[in-house]
Amino acid sequence: MGRLIDGKWVVQSVMTTDTTGSYKRIPRTFRHFIQPSDPIFQPESGRYHLYVSYACPWAHRTLIYRKLKDLERHITVSVVSPDMLDDGWVFDETFPGSTKDHLYGTTKLRDIYIKAEKDISTSVTVPVLWDRKTESIVNNESSEIIRMFNKSFDAITGNTNDYYPESLQKQIDELNDYIYPNINNGVYRTGFAKTQQAYNNSVDNLFLALDKLEQRLQNQTFLLGEQITEADLRLIPTLIRFDVVYVGHFKCNKRRIKDYPHLSRYLRHAYESIEAIKQTTYLDHIKRHYYYSHPSINPYRIIPQGPDEIF
Repeated sequence: MGRLIDGKWVVQSVMTTDTTGSYKRIPRTFRHFIQPSDPIFQPESGRYHLYVSYACPWAHRTLIYRKLKDLERHITVSVVSPDMLDDGWVFDETFPGSTKDHLYGTTKLRDIYIKAEKDISTSVTVPVLWDRKTESIVNNESSEIIRMFNKSFDAITGNTNDYYPESLQKQIDELNDYIYPNINNGVYRTGFAKTQQAYNNSVDNLFLALDKLEQRLQNQTFLLGEQITEADLRLIPTLIRFDVVYVGHFKCNKRRIKDYPHLSRYLRHAYESIEAIKQTTYLDHIKRHYYYSHPSINPYRIIPQGPDEIF
């Protein structure tokens, strides 16, 4: 694992922490937006390419949206290996489901970042939305990529399903602002904590948030009622990984999602009824990545056989 500094790869831990030992996520680097009014990045079929990991919950969001919004024929994809070691994310077809870099034949994802900006200093993350025309990265922030997929290509696909409807935007944003720090990033803050106090704080906040969602889902199908929205589609990839890796690997073990009647019902229903979620979930990549790629947490890289049931 490592990062780019002035275009040079430096091997270092991705578990960046602050002075209290709390995990601190590095902000994303590329924040352009595809839309018809943009002078550079306009919606076009076949112009954009998505780099993802099947293991990564942030990349998983974009794959779900790509399928939900009928973008698979219009936005191509390459999949890195789940093993993220000293070279970071790499392309290695020997792990089933992983692919080559279909655009340039590179072996390391960092080469895509360098191609976009020669002297860049950044972490090398997925997802990456790449523009073939300008040979640059449009965006590597998943929450913004899914907003583009939600609306920007509707005229091309004819799919106008809206997971961020205007009437619910305020409620969706409020949920996102609560769920992201406490659950989506909360599992990482728990797993990557370097002090007992930092761990205690993050794990307590994580399960307080899960308890609140359990109550919220007591009498409704999704977070905002009977309609699935962006808030659900940002949460579900984290919940899918919870019992499989976060409980054991990240010490998020106060309770499993399976122990929450309403959360587990919610997750099971979404997984079984929405093909875009089921068909983009690769548990072998998920388990392999987390247990194999964090030697400071799992130095012998032993990958557990279970759990037998995850929802």
